Amino acid sequence: MNTLSMVTGANGHLGNTLVRALLARGQAVRAGVRDPQQSTALSGLDCQIVRAELQDPDSLRQALQGVDVLYQVAAVFKHWASNPDTEIVDVNVQGTRNILRAAAEAGVRRVVYVSSVAAVGHDGQRLDESSWNTDQSNPYYRSKILSERVAWDTAQACDLPMIAVLPSAIIGPHATRLTDTMGFLAAVLARKLPLDPNFHFNFVDVRDVADGLISAAEKGRPGHRYLLANQHSSSLADVIEALNTLCPDYRLPRRAPRTLLLLIACLQELRARYTGQPAELLRSQVRMFYGVRQVYCIDKAINELGYQPRSPQHALRQAFEYLLAR
Repeated sequence: MNTLSMVTGANGHLGNTLVRALLARGQAVRAGVRDPQQSTALSGLDCQIVRAELQDPDSLRQALQGVDVLYQVAAVFKHWASNPDTEIVDVNVQGTRNILRAAAEAGVRRVVYVSSVAAVGHDGQRLDESSWNTDQSNPYYRSKILSERVAWDTAQACDLPMIAVLPSAIIGPHATRLTDTMGFLAAVLARKLPLDPNFHFNFVDVRDVADGLISAAEKGRPGHRYLLANQHSSSLADVIEALNTLCPDYRLPRRAPRTLLLLIACLQELRARYTGQPAELLRSQVRMFYGVRQVYCIDKAINELGYQPRSPQHALRQAFEYLLAR
């Protein structure tokens, strides 16, 4: 009997890549989206598309009927909102609680919950799955920390076999709508970064993360976390080096002092407050990212899941190839 897998957030970058990976393995897939009429990312894919709105428990209970494995991918992914607690934190936390309770009611046999390295944090040291982030100054990071905590509490209360996977900065193909991460690469490509922010991101290819999720469902141990990151972080110089293998005329801009970035972020936040347009840089981001390498120990995922991510340079080069072809 064929296993039925459901992917929430199936319209998103990771979600639709995961749907493709599951279909390529011959699995039956139910793709959960907020609005089935807006599912361009799934066009031409042989999957069942259903409404699965995380703030609507009834839609979740219906969507999960008969599902064996749930991949909980859906989440709000943005760093700025006019009311961040309501629009980012509360939505992600309550959505997590709703989907896991519905999964337990529907008799789902296994849940792969997508958290984030945001819940682990970063301090320049090689952190592993035992680490929990204590810095909740950024609303998106706060939402991921609190959501994963709620996920574990709910899974335990509902006796739900759950595995958490924690991806780093996801890049690569199938990004119908550019995420903040892919938007950063697009800004580099469009020469819209006048200064080097001295941020060091841990980039990972979306296809490697999707494969890691499937391996977690098949081999992961319930009750455990798995980091799906890369071995090294990348500076803007590394990003431009990868881009120059395709378009060899990009130069590294001058590095911005931290105080200047904080001033720019402050002005961005003030403008956003009065115009309602998203701030492109937040003070919390400068404080978290400036000069700090995002380094993780991925030995557990390698040893237990067979996780083998392509190198950051390879992932970056292929992400730029995708952006150039859009």
